[in-house]
Amino acid sequence: MFDFDNWIEIFDAIKKNKLRTFLSGFSITWGIFMFVVLLSAVNGAQGGVMMSFGDRFVNKLQISGRLTSLPYQGLPDNRKIKLDQDDYDMVNRKVPEKQYLSAVIRSFVNVNYGKNNSTGELYGIHPDYNLINGVTIITNQGRLIRDIDVEEKRKVVVINKRLREVLFADENPIGKNIIVNNLIYKVIGVFEETAIANFEKLYIPFSTAQFIFSDGWGFEGLSMATVGLNTNNKNEMFNKRLIANFGALHQFNPEDGRAININSQMKEHLQALGIFNAVSIFIWIVGFGTLFAGIVGISNIMLITVRERTKEFGIRKALGATPTSILGNIILESVCITTLFGYLGVFLGIYANKLFNLFLIKNPDNSNLAIFENPNMNMNVALGAMTILIIAGVLAGYFPARQAVKISPVEAMRSE
Repeated sequence: MFDFDNWIEIFDAIKKNKLRTFLSGFSITWGIFMFVVLLSAVNGAQGGVMMSFGDRFVNKLQISGRLTSLPYQGLPDNRKIKLDQDDYDMVNRKVPEKQYLSAVIRSFVNVNYGKNNSTGELYGIHPDYNLINGVTIITNQGRLIRDIDVEEKRKVVVINKRLREVLFADENPIGKNIIVNNLIYKVIGVFEETAIANFEKLYIPFSTAQFIFSDGWGFEGLSMATVGLNTNNKNEMFNKRLIANFGALHQFNPEDGRAININSQMKEHLQALGIFNAVSIFIWIVGFGTLFAGIVGISNIMLITVRERTKEFGIRKALGATPTSILGNIILESVCITTLFGYLGVFLGIYANKLFNLFLIKNPDNSNLAIFENPNMNMNVALGAMTILIIAGVLAGYFPARQAVKISPVEAMRSE
């Protein structure tokens, strides 16, 4: 148990070596500050990339037909592969990894309401498309496309928030008629999507779009969410099997990787995770390097402090002080410096993150910082780093002090 005199002695020793204490403390503060900031930056960047996926499934696939690159069973290459209902049915029947599935038709259209007009990107979809792409209705703004709309080929449309602002301003669009490429559609909902570019979009039932834009046959592509494809190897095997199934339908070589385009968002997701895992390892190495620099700094100051106070220790031992009391005093001084400056580093790092996050919130459209989303770090990690520093402070004070108190009072009095 250390009494008040011990604390007076510790602060007096620190006061006598202001510059040395400050430089050592600064190395600790800077080390843990950089540790917190670097890890927070990695977490923020990873959060930003994950945010770019929005509410969409990370295991989303987009499938479209292209040109064959290999002749097959007497058929020439450069044949155009056009997807149709047989492809949709085949995926439904033969792909157990399929979770949600929608055929997609896309077209750029002119849109009018009264005197207001715009252009937009129209999608003909099945209801599953909403789940795959994280499409949600704005509160009290109607509904999404349903199965009954597809079955009855209804001329209904769901518009996004941006198009509502352009066409309707503050007017409620639900139940209103708009003109899309000279045809009248009834607005049944207003939707929003996360991580999607801010341009005008419209969704109509797939069957309606197929009849109007695709002569009642075929479609542009398939949008699908899968389950169980959580590694690159599984994705590669799945893609080969899927292409072989399409090849059997369209009579092209199953090894022809150019005939069908499969755009896998899971692949992008896994690549992003791999990059951030590598960056995180590097940052952890750098972070521990900065912490080690702080540990070296506190070790050096305690080594010098003990050496300078060896004569003092001899006098104290001659006056009856026990080695344990001297040792405890040195350790407490080391822990005090380490804890104080380490806590300061954690506080400054967390405060810097809060300021940066506040700046992001106030400037959400800053494209240069769009990759960051809520940069922060796990407080357990910060406390763990603090614990490492405190333990290092204990060891930094203990070993040189242990050697010093072993010296006899006479030898200690002779030291310079």
